[in-house]
Amino acid sequence: MCGIVGYVGDGDAAAFLLEGLSRLEYRGYDSSGIAVYDGKKICVKKSVGRLAELKTKLAGHTPKGALGIGHTRWATHGRPSDINAHPHTDCTGDFAVVHNGIIENFLALKEELLAKGHIFKSETDTEVLAHLLEEAYDGDFEAAVRAVLRRIEGSYALVFMSRRDPDRLICTKQDNPLVIGLGKGENFIASDIPAIIARTRRTYILADGEIAVVKKDVIAVTNRAGEKIEKKVFEVNWNAEAAEKGGYEHFMLKEIHEQPKAVRATLSSRLAKDDSAVVLEELKWDKAFLSSIHRVFIVACGTAYHAGLVGKYYIEKMARIPVECDIASEFRYRSPIVDEHTLTIVISQSGETIDTLAALKEAKRLGAKTLAVTNVVGSSIAREADQVVYTWAGPEIAVASTKAYTTQLIVMLLLGLYMAGIKGSLPAARITEIIRAARRIPEEISATLEDVEPIKTFARQYGFNEDVFFIGRALDYDVALEGSLKLKEISYIHAEAYAAGELKHGTLALIVDGVPVIALATQKSVYEKTLSNIKEVKARDAVVIGIAAADDTELEKYADHVIKVPETDELLIPLLAVVPLQLLAYYAALTRGCDVDKPRNLAKSVTVE
Repeated sequence: MCGIVGYVGDGDAAAFLLEGLSRLEYRGYDSSGIAVYDGKKICVKKSVGRLAELKTKLAGHTPKGALGIGHTRWATHGRPSDINAHPHTDCTGDFAVVHNGIIENFLALKEELLAKGHIFKSETDTEVLAHLLEEAYDGDFEAAVRAVLRRIEGSYALVFMSRRDPDRLICTKQDNPLVIGLGKGENFIASDIPAIIARTRRTYILADGEIAVVKKDVIAVTNRAGEKIEKKVFEVNWNAEAAEKGGYEHFMLKEIHEQPKAVRATLSSRLAKDDSAVVLEELKWDKAFLSSIHRVFIVACGTAYHAGLVGKYYIEKMARIPVECDIASEFRYRSPIVDEHTLTIVISQSGETIDTLAALKEAKRLGAKTLAVTNVVGSSIAREADQVVYTWAGPEIAVASTKAYTTQLIVMLLLGLYMAGIKGSLPAARITEIIRAARRIPEEISATLEDVEPIKTFARQYGFNEDVFFIGRALDYDVALEGSLKLKEISYIHAEAYAAGELKHGTLALIVDGVPVIALATQKSVYEKTLSNIKEVKARDAVVIGIAAADDTELEKYADHVIKVPETDELLIPLLAVVPLQLLAYYAALTRGCDVDKPRNLAKSVTVE
């Protein structure tokens, strides 16, 4: 989830590029760069680190020109470095490109270009675009861009510039946002509205597959077939702060709504086209490797630990390998039984969680093989682990984790399927069935987000209760733990989650008249048992809010309120069931007047013990 800017006009391109990037730094902040045409050549300046590092490098050396592109990076391919920072250029330096997204077939394209003599400087998937443009260019810039687009697969927002065509930029998008700001004698391109809001409020919002040739006085938009498209001007009426949040009131709500895109990105390129297998190019495991693994540890903290609990279920269910889930801060202090036959999987959104990093180092010291699941390329945990599988959620700003959790679940599902495929522990037809269900999850999350009014009503109705309980069985219990954490961390309500079957072992003593109980009942294998537990709390006059699949007609007979999510495979429904729990926590916090994005006493990344 990178930030993109572009400028063409009569003004100072670099001034706008740096201004726009500063407003987009929340989208990516491991490196940044600009490319400006100075009248003779394309001058590229890049730096690893936050935007301040680039500004320091540019001091007294800022390129002058009226055409340019810029980028602030959130790494997906290649570690954060000066070389891997965007913009990227071709062999001749005549073309430059910035990119937000993932080019799924970049390896095959890179091999083809290397065979033709192209010289690559970076580890990124993006650089292939510049070399493809060089290869395709025969004097017609737009035709060359169209030729490039016909070759690539994946999701992207792209802006191309050419030294040979210094009066224009060409941009396009597929699954990633891109807007064009309309000025007078100048026009702007950005991946998000905050970058341009100080310059203009008149915009074009590009749709998937549209291609725009942007000059200082004219913008021509066409579809992939070359047919002209008449765009309507969208007038931005948000203030700058609201624009940074995409019009949402808080980053947390924005990130909840970004989950379909984040899940789609994390799945991207990791599923065989015929849905027969999971493809994890990052891992080179085989049957011999997995046969050498006698046990798996999953180690994490907080929300990532809850994702690990679901991961334990996935790996044991599909790959039939014993899994133990451990809290990172406890793992290294209890003399864990770990050896060379152990695979230790550590999960951390930031890749900097100090307890998780310490647990990883301890596992390695004891001889375990290690795998990191993280969202941040080049983070400490990513560097320390033997192997890494990245979630591609993009930057998460709110302290309460939402899209990081769902993308972690997706990675754990992929790992379970990948292991099962190698071991032959799951029938091929079942693997295909799960993969096809996974492909539908982004759209089903979107459907879950469509009607939030009942959730707002529940939040207003019960938001001032001081105690809330969550119950569930099997995967529902794991999701209940995450729902409970979300509620307590941002609304400060005392919330606890229990395995529903444990009610008779003490928990029922806490159920009194009017206390809210959030009951998850999505797991068909234990559905009747869960209904029995719901009847138990209803008999003690609890108010029950049920979470159920769309085809459930039974739960509403026993619950006071029911929130339904789309019907899907039982293994995948945690990805849907957690969404209303995130929203319930969010709206409860609003009801209580809490600071949603910055809850008291908490930090986004815990880097001290």
